[in-house]
Amino acid sequence: MTHNQIAKIIVNEAFHIHRSIGPGMLESAYTHCLAYRLNKAGLCIKREVPVSLIFEDVKLECGYRADLIVEKLVLIEIKSIEKIIDIHLAQTLTYLKFLDLQLGLLINFNSLLLKDGIRRVVNGL
Repeated sequence: MTHNQIAKIIVNEAFHIHRSIGPGMLESAYTHCLAYRLNKAGLCIKREVPVSLIFEDVKLECGYRADLIVEKLVLIEIKSIEKIIDIHLAQTLTYLKFLDLQLGLLINFNSLLLKDGIRRVVNGL
């Protein structure tokens, strides 16, 4: 399965969740729902994946965690905030780099229209 095929499934499941429970819930609720739906769709999901900080050839465990990684190919960062700002995109890109992944989806479920809360972030794809 390609990055784009996985991303399409993720986005479709995110829309299903948003239609079902709407905005205004905690980030953790959306994370659990999305992990459940993607697992139900037959995809391999890893939750709360440690993201090591690499500084001057030293690997540091600083407590950073990626919300979801799907099929070892696509990173999902979930938010439930007023709006996505540049620092959220930068964080997602940094996670992609440190995890050596090429595609990330930043999804803000706290949007009235979910299409306005989804950002695709790429790292050399």
